[in-house]
Amino acid sequence: MVIVQESSASSSKPNTLEVCPADVETLTALMLRDLPSYANRVSQRSRRVGITTYNTPVYVIVAGRPEFAPLSLGPGQYSPTDPAAVPEAPNQVFFTTLERQYSSGKAFELQQFHWLFLTYTQFGWQVAMMYSQIGSYPDGSPPTPPRESSNGIIGQGVRTWLRDCRAGALRSRPNKL
Repeated sequence: MVIVQESSASSSKPNTLEVCPADVETLTALMLRDLPSYANRVSQRSRRVGITTYNTPVYVIVAGRPEFAPLSLGPGQYSPTDPAAVPEAPNQVFFTTLERQYSSGKAFELQQFHWLFLTYTQFGWQVAMMYSQIGSYPDGSPPTPPRESSNGIIGQGVRTWLRDCRAGALRSRPNKL
């Protein structure tokens, strides 16, 4: 459930979301709406301090196409003798981003595929881990093998957005979902 703080016409404070949605689909819709700006800020900050792994800047244009059907984590899963002791499995969210790089005066677009694991804790939503694959856009070449990307630009953008959501620091934008 999303609770939106009402603001009066005389208030100079923008509408903010007071709590993060408990529903992962609502949370994801809100997050993907804001993720390009969050990821681009992470990218800008990392370039300023010289810690980026990219030789050329990457700009996230859009994030979307969420899917929520979880994949089996395969054989070797832990099966405790007491089923009540099993912690809740993390929520799996799949989404894509379209990104642009400029090199030698030309623009190159990349599509990335992300597999995000979110857990709901006593402190709210947290990133458990994230994997990403790079695909080319629009020619349809096969994607790269998955890589752990929790600390990449998109992973840091997700973490920062979740922090702001828990703090009630997101601006609400009705009818934009």
